[in-house]
Amino acid sequence: MEKLKDFFGSAPELGIRAFSSIFIVFIVIGGIITGGYAWDFIVTVIAMLSLWEFYKLLASRFDIAPGIIMFSGLFILLSTAFELSMPLMLTSIPIIAFIALFREVLRRQATGQSYALLNIGATISGLAYIVLPWSFMMLIRARDYGTLFLITLFFCTWCCDVAAYIVGSKLGRTPLCNRVSPKKTWEGFLGGAAASVLCGGILALLFSFPPLPLLLMGLLCGVAGQLGDLGESVLKREAGVKDTGSVIPGHGGLLDRFDSILVNGTLAFLIFGLIG
Repeated sequence: MEKLKDFFGSAPELGIRAFSSIFIVFIVIGGIITGGYAWDFIVTVIAMLSLWEFYKLLASRFDIAPGIIMFSGLFILLSTAFELSMPLMLTSIPIIAFIALFREVLRRQATGQSYALLNIGATISGLAYIVLPWSFMMLIRARDYGTLFLITLFFCTWCCDVAAYIVGSKLGRTPLCNRVSPKKTWEGFLGGAAASVLCGGILALLFSFPPLPLLLMGLLCGVAGQLGDLGESVLKREAGVKDTGSVIPGHGGLLDRFDSILVNGTLAFLIFGLIG
């Protein structure tokens, strides 16, 4: 009994985590199936809250202007949702960089010090790391078979996360990247990748879809998604925090739960562009 308690956590904690997980699945998958402005709204809320969590991490190292950055992120998301021109959407990124740069000009003139190199990088990184990947997932949903590919993307990523945790906890012996995430193991990594591929195959069977594309999607999510999770772990270690936030009871922040999706969604959009 004690081993089970150590593995799953206490009953109240397990119940909270389970309820939160079911709620997330219901909202995300429901939004994908519904599509349209419902999906765009869900994406916008998740992306903006994740962006705020990201800039709270950056605030431990950099002096940034989150209000301007959040406005720029919202503009990109709304431009995607309302199908404004891609050049207009992309132009907002260098504009926000110029604003951050001019802010450092004023700072140096007033105080004799500036941090332009650091703060421009910090400003642009949130848009590239969080906002654009979620925008890509809006665009994927609007394409042929976009619903199926997004459902596959999310379910494969979630299956990978769960399997990597279970296999790593039970069978993990070989550290994967111990200076970044001490609990992650190669056994968990391989177990997660295998579960993701299996999930892609099952979904292809359920939807009577040619298996190869969804199997490849499963492989993509199983490998790249775990690398994305390690990347987010580096951010948290440098900021000295355990979680990026506390929005999701029992899980932490939205960025904690969707870090793998950011990488997988970007690569999926790239594949769509190559074959579209």
